[in-house]
Amino acid sequence: MRVPDADHFNPQSVMDSDFSPGGASASASVDPDFGFAFDDSNFSDRTLRIEIMPDLPETKSDGGGCCSIADWARNRKRRREDFKKENDFIGQSEEQILNCNLPYTVDGVTYENQDEEAMAMVEESPSDIGLNSNQIGNDSIYNNDSSKNIDCPKVLRVKTIHISSPILAAKSPFFYKLFSNGMKESEQRHVTLRIHASEETALLDLLSFMYSNTLSTTTPTALLDVLMAADKFEVASCMRYCSRLLRNLPMTCESALLYLDLPSSVLMADAVQPLTDAAKQFLAVRYKDITKFQEEVLNLPLTGIEAVFSSDDLQVASEDAVYDFVLKWARTHYPKLEERRGIFATRLSRVIRFPYMTCRKLKKVLTCIDFDPELASKVVLEALFFKSEMPHRQRALAAEEANATYRRFVERAYKYRPVKVVEFELPRQQCVVYLDLKREECTHLFPAGRVYSQAFHLGGQGFFLSAHCNMDQQSSFHCFGLFLGMQERGSVTFAVDYEFAARSKPTEDYVSKYKGNYTFTGGKAVGYRNLFGIPWTAFMSDDSIYFINGILHLRAELTIRQ
Repeated sequence: MRVPDADHFNPQSVMDSDFSPGGASASASVDPDFGFAFDDSNFSDRTLRIEIMPDLPETKSDGGGCCSIADWARNRKRRREDFKKENDFIGQSEEQILNCNLPYTVDGVTYENQDEEAMAMVEESPSDIGLNSNQIGNDSIYNNDSSKNIDCPKVLRVKTIHISSPILAAKSPFFYKLFSNGMKESEQRHVTLRIHASEETALLDLLSFMYSNTLSTTTPTALLDVLMAADKFEVASCMRYCSRLLRNLPMTCESALLYLDLPSSVLMADAVQPLTDAAKQFLAVRYKDITKFQEEVLNLPLTGIEAVFSSDDLQVASEDAVYDFVLKWARTHYPKLEERRGIFATRLSRVIRFPYMTCRKLKKVLTCIDFDPELASKVVLEALFFKSEMPHRQRALAAEEANATYRRFVERAYKYRPVKVVEFELPRQQCVVYLDLKREECTHLFPAGRVYSQAFHLGGQGFFLSAHCNMDQQSSFHCFGLFLGMQERGSVTFAVDYEFAARSKPTEDYVSKYKGNYTFTGGKAVGYRNLFGIPWTAFMSDDSIYFINGILHLRAELTIRQ
């Protein structure tokens, strides 16, 4: 069984060691430095024979041929594609599998890699390489049947290194299993590893690290190569080290997206979690206001979209806008309906906070062909149940998700504040709108700010509430104002009766503050400049009767006039 995030032996010095770019952390225990013993026969009990094979066609050496993150990413993508082609060919000719994969041997006994992608691409970890073996021949790596070796690559060169099995086994479960599997070959003194030429530099750096706990390389591309090698050979301490060095380098959109697109075995490792968290945070901050970067965000890959839209600090008009944008992105990147439904079911639906969408938009979700009907029903029902909960219960549900990756019950910093709406058709068309504002939001309104609610509808016409910090009618002091506006729709006129109310202590019941009637035309608003009849300082004071547990509860009732 693979242990991806912990080295073997001595949990104090090996498993919990925490390296920093300049050396070991002062507060953490320090691993012994055995750098002096690396490749020294006087301090070694075995020899490691490294056979370097040609890379796949058109694949450059990641370490030597890449001078930028972009080059590294392009080469890695090409290696993926080339490996897929190779796998397709191998699938047609099974007799080549044992010869063309890159096995390692112990004194002539060959261990075939059961995870081709790991060995060929450094994509997945060969966690059970030492346990899944096929004996090909007693004296040769290759099968003696020459007919099966026509297309097998030849060894370009061989490097022989003196190694200490206790040091390698203490750092890597891979080598621990290799040296202690109880089979005869585990007692042999010679071990052969077969790798691609593009992996050579990274493997040598990794072996050196296992002795000295440090790396001489500091470039992003070289560190990524070593990180991949460390994952492949299960050296968690080196993964932590590379992750920290990469995290301390200047982050760019290009590098952040690359870190989030590392192989799944790497991304799942606890050692790499701080790096991926930093990459997600970088993207979330850069694209915090997506209205300024709409084209850029539309071109982001899936991992980038997840990072941006998982953020609580995303500055958007409303969750309806998030839904519309994600839907547009999905239709652009997944033009086939079946694929689009699949990606919504597995990934994209998690970044949309349906409980904060308007009921009108939730109705559209139910009929949207991009969602599987079962998924659409599930998310809409969950949203409606959340909306029906009392405020304290909603806050409790949000608190339960404090440490979750996807926080569907946590409210974002919307430009337009969510409202709850209760609609009546009889005896007259009427709606009751509830708007809650946090004390912090009201504080930010001073001296001349305003905050708008999401739109709500009555009689087919859209309305909104707006809370202001403004001067009273005599311009003698600041105060809190509340206004009702109608969205502009040409020359339409609309007559309504309206009433504003707010909860107040000690009863905490809604108390009517202002009543009126008005005939609206598009774009017009009506309200009261000093809703509570007190100065701003009294309204915001610590003993204010209008803030209940830090929340200002407002209510507006609208009725169509007959």
